[in-house]
Amino acid sequence: MTTIRKLKSPGSVVAALVLCLSTYTASALAGRDYKAPRNSHGQPDLQGLWDFRNLTPLERPKAMGDKATFTPEELASFKQKAIAANDTDAITDLPAEADVEVPYNSFWLDYGTETGDLRTSLIVDPPNGRLPALTEGALAAFKKGTKSEYPVRDVVSIGLSAVGWRPPGPESLGLSERCLVGFNAGPPLVPSAYNNNLRIVQTPDHIALVTEMVHTARIIPLDGSAYLPESMTEWSGDGRGHWDGDTLVVKTKNFTDKTPTFQLPLTLDNPSVAGAVGTASNMELEERFTRTGKSSLLYEYTLTDLSTFTQPFTVAIPLSIADGQMFEYACHEGNYAMSGILKGARQVEKDEAATK
Repeated sequence: MTTIRKLKSPGSVVAALVLCLSTYTASALAGRDYKAPRNSHGQPDLQGLWDFRNLTPLERPKAMGDKATFTPEELASFKQKAIAANDTDAITDLPAEADVEVPYNSFWLDYGTETGDLRTSLIVDPPNGRLPALTEGALAAFKKGTKSEYPVRDVVSIGLSAVGWRPPGPESLGLSERCLVGFNAGPPLVPSAYNNNLRIVQTPDHIALVTEMVHTARIIPLDGSAYLPESMTEWSGDGRGHWDGDTLVVKTKNFTDKTPTFQLPLTLDNPSVAGAVGTASNMELEERFTRTGKSSLLYEYTLTDLSTFTQPFTVAIPLSIADGQMFEYACHEGNYAMSGILKGARQVEKDEAATK
C-alpha cells in the first residue's frame, strides 16, 4: 500500500513530503573519468540491482537561493533535519484519522540517510534547481482540480486529507493506492519512502528495467526498431534505447493519458501546490544511464511536455549498488485496507440513517 507519512497537521504533512543544478555531466558527478566494464556482448555493463534512495530534495529550497551545492556543514545540518522529519515514531498525539489513513511506523520506511553528493536539488536544469513554471492551461486545469473526474491521474492521494481533500469514492484514490503504478517507479524514477530499487538486465538487443515498486518491468529494444503506433499507449510508455558511448539512452513516448505528466511534490515552499499536473500522453522522456564507478551509476532524465511546463527540465540521481535482493511487491495480495475502509463507511452511513 502507498505510504506518505503519518501526520498530525498540514505543517507536518509538508515537512514529511519535502523528503519524498547548471547541468551536471556524468563525469562531473563521478568526480573522475571512469571506463565502464564490458559484458560478454561488448556493451558497458550496467547489470545489477541499483538503489536510488536519496535525501536530496527534488527542488532546491528557496532559502538556498542560487547555491547549487551545500557546504559540508550545511549538508550535515540538512541531513540531520531530513532524517528526523522521516522518523514517524517521533510523532505523537496523532488524530485517529491520520493514524488510520497512514498507519506505518519507521520500521516500514526507507528514505535512506545519504544524499550521494553536495547538490541542493536533484533538478540540474533549469539552473535554479526548481521545476519550470506551469503553462497557463496546465495551471488553470490544476486550480480547477480533477480529483472528482475520471480517470484520476494523481499518483498519490493518501495524506491529502490533511490539506482539506476527501476522496468521494475509491475511484478517486491515487494510482499507486490502487496498485496500478508505483509512486516512485516512474518512469521517471523518483526517490521515495521505500522499495527504491531498480534491477537492470541486459541482452545483446534489449535492456530490462525492473523496479521493486509494483514490479514494473520495461523491456527496451536496442535494435533500432520502430515505436508502436501512437494509438497504442502504455502505463510506462513505449521506449527505445541506444548507446551513446558508455551511456545507455532511452527515449520513451506513447504514455497513457491515465497518468500525469508529473506529480508536483508537496514542499514547505509551496504548501498548497501539490498533485498531478498535465497528462502523460503529451510527454516525452529521455533517460540516460551511465556507470560512474564500480558500485555507482548515474541516472539522468529530461522530461518534455510543453503543454504542461513552459520548458523541459532535467534531473540527475546518483544510484549505488544495492546490498541484498529485490523482493516481490504484491500490492493487493492480503491487503484488506480498502475493503475494510469501505465496509466501515457503509456502517457509519447505516448508523447515521438509523438516528434520523
